[in-house]
This record gives sequence, C-alpha cells and structure tokens, in this order.
Amino acid sequence: MANPAKNTICLWYDSGAEDAARFYASVFPDSSVGAVHLAPGDNPSGKEGDVLTVEFTVMGIPCLGLNGGPMFRKSEAFSFQVATEDQAETDRYWNAIVSNGGEESQCGWCRDRWGVSWQITPVAMMKAFTDPDRAAARRAFDAMMTMKKIDIAAIEAARRG
Repeated sequence: MANPAKNTICLWYDSGAEDAARFYASVFPDSSVGAVHLAPGDNPSGKEGDVLTVEFTVMGIPCLGLNGGPMFRKSEAFSFQVATEDQAETDRYWNAIVSNGGEESQCGWCRDRWGVSWQITPVAMMKAFTDPDRAAARRAFDAMMTMKKIDIAAIEAARRG
C-alpha cells in the first residue's frame, strides 16, 4: 500500500475476496481492483502464498477484502446502499447480485453470494418517502414494504393514490 486511504472499509470473507472484488468491479461504475496481497506465512485461514487481502474500490469507496476464514459472519447490520436513477439501473444491479448466487431480501435489500448485503435504492423511492404530503409518503412506504426488488412505477402510483 503506497498511500492507503485514511478510512477504508474492511470486508471479511471466508475466502473469495478477490472473486468478490472482481465481481463488484464488473458490475458497478467507478469500481476497480487494486493490489492483491499474498499471505507471507501460514495462518488460520490459509497457507503461505494464498490471497490474504485485496484492495478494491466500489463506486468510489475504498475497500479491503480480507480472506479471514469462517470465524466471523456478515449481517445486514452492514450494507452498501446504491442510489439508482431509474428502473433499468435498479434492475441491472439487483439482477447482477441475485443471479450471481445471491439472494433476495425485502424492501430493496439483497445479499451477494459472499454474504455482503446491498440496498438497491431508487432515488424516486427516497423522494416519495420525504414527500411533504405525509399521506402520499405513507402510501409509498406501505407499497415498498410489500416488495423485494423495488418497483418504481408501483411506488409512484401509490404515492399518487
């Protein structure tokens, strides 16, 4: 690490940090894979020469993937929230994550095959929730609560009443 970022998100993987980083770089704009560091010796999660850490960026956010083994589990307490401009972008990210071994959850949340949680959040949905007409905001919110992947047209229809 020549000039590490002051603040980096470290994501713990059982294994597969490099595969995850390459997947994220292929799906999300302003994402890339940087240095891949090999373990200088045997460790609880692998052998000398195995990939230990991977430097990568997800939508401009610096991250470090650590192949640490199965000691710690991921949870929805941490997620990437991705703001989308339209249904096509929402569908593209959601489908990329879910169709690559991930799983759907509720209200715009999904989890990738490595266990990292993602909120695929249309800007239109957030605007609906902050509508000064609180009844319209509530209708949009209630509609969202029934969804897995967010349907922007259904949110907007609920907002209009």
